[in-house]
Amino acid sequence: MELTLIPNSAERAMAVMREVAAWGRERGLRLWPDEWLTPEELLTDEAGAENFCVGTVDGETACAFILQWSDREWWPQAEPLEAGYLHKLCVRRKFAHRGMTARVVEAVKAECARRGVGRLRLDTGAEEIRVRDIYLAAGFEIVKTIEKDGRPWMLLYELGV
Repeated sequence: MELTLIPNSAERAMAVMREVAAWGRERGLRLWPDEWLTPEELLTDEAGAENFCVGTVDGETACAFILQWSDREWWPQAEPLEAGYLHKLCVRRKFAHRGMTARVVEAVKAECARRGVGRLRLDTGAEEIRVRDIYLAAGFEIVKTIEKDGRPWMLLYELGV
């Protein structure tokens, strides 16, 4: 099952993000509301249309994500191109439990290496245990815990390329 990444796919990527978020919310998971998954909310100076990717398997869309080259919100001290920043990784249900996250991470690491970027980073809510476990299994390490009201709130992850 070969994964092909297609960058500059904002519309397709957001459609996958809405699909996966709706599925999760139906099951009581805390996922993004649809109003957060719009061009007005997601397209920024750090995440333009070119940063939105879909992954296909045999021509079918399997996953979507945003790959940025800066993230001032969570990594404000980082130098430009110090890392790639992976956001909103979503896997369509048909492709769940088939190693898609690991495939995406490997493909994104290859893109980082091609650009001379030595690290891949991401963030999740501290209470997102399932997501945390997925990223730890993919080789990421938690490098910082951000607290809010004296409790862990966000986790910042990093993986060497």
